[in-house]
Amino acid sequence: MQSLSEYLPRPGLSTPIVTILSPKGEVLEQEQRAAVRYIIQGGRGADILFAAGTTGEWDRMDNRGRQTVSRIVVDECRRVSLAIGRRIEAWVGITAHTRAETLANLKYAIELDSDAAVVAPLSIRDAGSPPDFVEREVGGLFEKLGRTIPVFLYDNADIAAPGRSPHLHTRDVKRMARLEYVRGVKVTAGKAVLGNYTRAASHFKLSHEFAIYAGDPYLIFDLFAPAEGIAGSLRHRWNRYVTQRSMPYGVVAGPANVLPREWQRAWRVCRAGNSQLIASYGGGVERLRAACTFRRTGKPYVPVIACYKAALKELGVVESDAVARATPSLEGAERREFAARVERMFKCNAEELEPGWVSEYDAHPALGAPGVLRGHG
Repeated sequence: MQSLSEYLPRPGLSTPIVTILSPKGEVLEQEQRAAVRYIIQGGRGADILFAAGTTGEWDRMDNRGRQTVSRIVVDECRRVSLAIGRRIEAWVGITAHTRAETLANLKYAIELDSDAAVVAPLSIRDAGSPPDFVEREVGGLFEKLGRTIPVFLYDNADIAAPGRSPHLHTRDVKRMARLEYVRGVKVTAGKAVLGNYTRAASHFKLSHEFAIYAGDPYLIFDLFAPAEGIAGSLRHRWNRYVTQRSMPYGVVAGPANVLPREWQRAWRVCRAGNSQLIASYGGGVERLRAACTFRRTGKPYVPVIACYKAALKELGVVESDAVARATPSLEGAERREFAARVERMFKCNAEELEPGWVSEYDAHPALGAPGVLRGHG
């Protein structure tokens, strides 16, 4: 394992992998491994896999389940990396509802030789202030074990514990960023909150590289859009003001569970500022967001985790598309409609995107050809 002094955060596409569960809520190891391989796409998909995150339903599993999926993802990432000759990093989400379980998960992440740990301090119900927890308790465990791994903070208002602030305070992030093992933050929020981080980026990097990852992946199409035309020029100036010209180091894309190649290419063309390809891949990945959107009682209903798992089943990657208890699910008619939408999405992407950048399973294009898309029962 790389020493902490040599470690640089990995740029690029980070995919928070779904957890493949049986109807009883057990992690299905072989199907989880298949999902890892699909998301990596032989080196054309994710640069980083993030296990036991929000997309992985950490908050709806017990600690045994969190540790099980972490073990599988770390091990399979290592196997695939050796096979393709390119290192794909495996980050372990250690967040649990209590301090004790969170620290147990950190210890387990170290035992696994994971590339990094990810923690959402505001989601731990009994953790106290984030800087105190990260410095005293996380640092204390590192000192006790005599081993340290990189730690990335996770800021997501949707999973903040009751009574906690929805977002980390910038002053707290500055304090935590001074710790040698805190190497970045994953921010699932809009442009304004992300801008708070990017504007303060120079303060975070006083002692070492500190990476900021955009957790709302669709923001990259706005943030990196070239200044073309009057509207584009105004948007470009506003984005520069909001971010102080400091752009995200990487993108965290839950939809890349289904479209790993498309999101990898989207990140690259956004970074390159290619307006034509930005529009093409923006449209390609937007099809999945549209496919995941239904209406119930006159309101939008977007069960993304259930949809990602259903798509993997349609592609033949997994057999089970079960979700954890309390995770929004698809009803029968919605499930059938979603299957049809997925098939149309891949056909459109194959027609409109560059060859080699449409996700495949088992070296077959993810299209509606016989034997490729599977029935939904």
